Amino acid sequence: MRAFQRGRIPLGPAEPLQRGKAFQMFLNGAAITAYEGETVAAVIIACSGLQTRRTVSGAPRGYYCGMGVCFDCLVVVDGVPNTRACMAPAVEGMRVEYLDGGPSVTA
Repeated sequence: MRAFQRGRIPLGPAEPLQRGKAFQMFLNGAAITAYEGETVAAVIIACSGLQTRRTVSGAPRGYYCGMGVCFDCLVVVDGVPNTRACMAPAVEGMRVEYLDGGPSVTA
């Protein structure tokens, strides 16, 4: 079994793919680097790994489907709970926090 490694795929000058402009956003209060065109999920995977929240029982949850169907990658984005990280585009200055204890319920 291969271990999951954090980070982004290295892109060289001969690579046909290029990253967008780099910018800063915040994950649990810490400044992290993101690139235009990335989702919040991609940034979290590159910077901290797969986990985005814990359930009420303490079980870790993170990315499963990666296309907005399963709701396992819920995070708080700029104060809005239950945001699917795989569907949210990363934006400069965005503040993302992990959910602890299951999804937040707002009326």
